[in-house]
Amino acid sequence: MLQKQQQAPLFSSPNQLNQLVNLSDFAGKQNVVLYFYPKDDTPGCTIEANDFTRLAEQFAKYDTVVIGVSKDSCESHINFINKFGLKVELLADTTGDLCENYGVWREREKKGIKSMAILRSTFIINKEGILVEAAYGVNHEGHAEEVLEQIKNI
Repeated sequence: MLQKQQQAPLFSSPNQLNQLVNLSDFAGKQNVVLYFYPKDDTPGCTIEANDFTRLAEQFAKYDTVVIGVSKDSCESHINFINKFGLKVELLADTTGDLCENYGVWREREKKGIKSMAILRSTFIINKEGILVEAAYGVNHEGHAEEVLEQIKNI
């Protein structure tokens, strides 16, 4: 598991438009909220994405970009964004490398069946590329507001 104050793992992953997004793109310019969620257009993930969208302008006031990550395809992300009018960028980690590097690809048990899935987690990365927060297993309810409060204190 990643810890606060360590260097954030670098990443390069396609967004919903299939354009590569790199952590280095934001170095010295913007803080990054990198949130991992299990699946596009599912109840908890939709609430979380809508909450981050609702607060997008406030995050921008604090030089912060919000980026969601799941293993869904670029096409799935486009549909999710269009369906709900989302204002967050979504990365398509179809290889799972980004999930592995951030330690969010975990075994879970649901109804007695074990499977691998993304553990809902959020990382706040400052302009220097250092992890200010590494929160694993977060609850989507009120999460965007909590993250915004942490951003205000950077």
